[in-house]
Amino acid sequence: MRLPAREYKRARIEIVPMIDTIFFLLVFFMIASLAMTRQTGMPVNLPKAKAAERDPVAKITITLSSSGGLYVDKRPMPLSALGAALQDQLRGNPRAVIVINADKQVRHGRVVAAMDEAKKAGATRMMIATQPATWRADQEGP
Repeated sequence: MRLPAREYKRARIEIVPMIDTIFFLLVFFMIASLAMTRQTGMPVNLPKAKAAERDPVAKITITLSSSGGLYVDKRPMPLSALGAALQDQLRGNPRAVIVINADKQVRHGRVVAAMDEAKKAGATRMMIATQPATWRADQEGP
């Protein structure tokens, strides 16, 4: 009497669940890193600059939109009330950085007026928000 030879099944490693887990972790960390960024100004179309920082440290953001609106940390206000609003915020932190977040279509005089009001309010540190420009070796200007 002949017995059939036993066939042993080879162990296999299934990688599909491992790939699903890796993609899940990738998406989780991407979303978590986006949630950690902090934008306090209104969204505007920023001009590009080669020396721009990716994440400037900002305490008070003054936004000048292309439609003529002026905002302090997303609160709309007229230019005449800007100085008083900044004075209130600078009392709590006199070394706060004022970030001018102006659309590239806003007239220069309006930006200077906002900077002048910030200076009158006691601001000692100001920066202008820009967007990093893509730079090529064969390119000379912005």
